[in-house]
Amino acid sequence: MIDHSIFQNKKAAFYTLGCKLNFAETSTIGKQLEEQGIRKIRKGEKADICIINTCSVTELADKKCRQTIRRVIKEHPGAFIIATGCYAQLKPGDVAKIEGVDLVIGSAQKLDIISYLSSLDKKEKGEIITSDWKAIDKFVPSCSKGDRTRYFLKVQDGCDYFCSYCTIPMARGKSRNGSIKELVMQAEEAAQEGAKEIILTGVNIGDFGRTTRESFFDLVMALDQVEGISRYRISSIEPNLLTDEILAFTAQSKRFAPHFHIPLQSGSDDVLKLMRRRYDTTLFRHKIERIKQLMPHAFIGVDVIVGVRGETETFFDDARRFIESLAISQLHVFPYSERPGTRALLIEPNVTPKQKQDRCHTLLNVSDNKLKEFYTSQIGSRRKVLFEQPKPGMMMHGFSENYVRVEVPYIKEFINQTVDVILNDFVESDVPALGCTFITK
Repeated sequence: MIDHSIFQNKKAAFYTLGCKLNFAETSTIGKQLEEQGIRKIRKGEKADICIINTCSVTELADKKCRQTIRRVIKEHPGAFIIATGCYAQLKPGDVAKIEGVDLVIGSAQKLDIISYLSSLDKKEKGEIITSDWKAIDKFVPSCSKGDRTRYFLKVQDGCDYFCSYCTIPMARGKSRNGSIKELVMQAEEAAQEGAKEIILTGVNIGDFGRTTRESFFDLVMALDQVEGISRYRISSIEPNLLTDEILAFTAQSKRFAPHFHIPLQSGSDDVLKLMRRRYDTTLFRHKIERIKQLMPHAFIGVDVIVGVRGETETFFDDARRFIESLAISQLHVFPYSERPGTRALLIEPNVTPKQKQDRCHTLLNVSDNKLKEFYTSQIGSRRKVLFEQPKPGMMMHGFSENYVRVEVPYIKEFINQTVDVILNDFVESDVPALGCTFITK
């Protein structure tokens, strides 16, 4: 039995590492605590409760999680420290050993944190509450915006793919999803709260429907009918699950943006086999060409991993040439990170850290050129930009439907509004961005 009086007049701080799905879930945890009377800290305040939602996609992510946990403990002395998320699920013992951590909560328990807070008394050693990943099969919904203009709608969780380099199935459990009816209701509630843009998130969102016998295409069609939402974005989706019917529908839909994020991981068929991916470069090229045929102005972001075990210089050169030949907009490049318990550890030869670094730089240069080329192609086009609240003293920015970043001087009435503009030339900025001219009716 929970003594809810322990939450009275308490303040909480939230820290999120990793993917958009984590950000959505952190925001949901925040709502749950708010319902118990626990408010988010304001600038300069010390928290009574700190929740760190961790990531474990790479060894570097693990390191950042440990660093964040230790920093939070130092910044909020005496606070009750809760670590959750993928790193907490995969290595709970390592997290619990960090002095100052009070509670380690696994993936299955993440969105039910309140149930595990019998007290907020500091512990000498972190208590661990996790489940075996094979038993993680319950879908817990989440739709929230946190501090951003865009909302994140969790439509799916878990993964059944077991790529040779990846531990996410062991961190997130089985592939599962909410029902279309439930997700449409959440989108409608978001619209009532003033949401203009919703990003569909999950671990393997194209696998949607496994637990409800529906399909991702069915979900897309249903969400497109929700009034009040200006646009949806489909977050990372496997190329073999991005069907031609989804692309055809997106091209003519009222609300789905011409913006795709598609993991390639390698442009070498030999490496794709080593990775145990479920497609080849022929299928991937077909998807890119089909998108550009239907939506020439579409933004296409692509994930690539370099330096995996078995990636010879020849295989990398094959991959680079293939990537350069694609009409894509940007690359997200990651050096391979060895993960305990994965099949990839059995593959030879290994790639040296220097080779990984050089290959990363090579593809990042390709990405820079691709992005500049795409932005240049959009100059002079008419677009709809959703502007976000900037940090104090910063330029106002927003994104067009095809994900071009636009920066202009601050105009208060345009915040969280979709504005018609003509895209102008590049502006001075820390990141690539275009200026714009506002279209007056």
